[in-house]
Amino acid sequence: MFSLGSATRIYVAAGAIDLRKNFEGLYGLVRDQLLCNPLSGHVFLFTNVRRNRLKLLFYDGSGLWVCAKRLDKGRFRWPEADRASVKVVLSPEELALLLGGIDLRQTERRRWHRAIAAEQPTAAV
Repeated sequence: MFSLGSATRIYVAAGAIDLRKNFEGLYGLVRDQLLCNPLSGHVFLFTNVRRNRLKLLFYDGSGLWVCAKRLDKGRFRWPEADRASVKVVLSPEELALLLGGIDLRQTERRRWHRAIAAEQPTAAV
């Protein structure tokens, strides 16, 4: 299975696509519509018009993963994007919420302080 590191970005395609697309079709969408490198190791997420199915494209260094999910009932609450944007960037936590059925529009992102490794004091030897 794959894991998401702190440097891994999650890109959500803003519009609906034809989910009959597989490896090559999704690869082309990432490259041509989202303007990203499909082999970057980032995660790319797509949905259909009814928002009851999704596909995820991910490159792990040795090959592409395509994962799919179809809901028995209900719909995914896809993040809203402005008209000029073709993609939305999510955090790993937001991806987990989206896949868990949580409406991201009703959640609030809080500001957190994150220390940068270069700013941490070094111990004297």
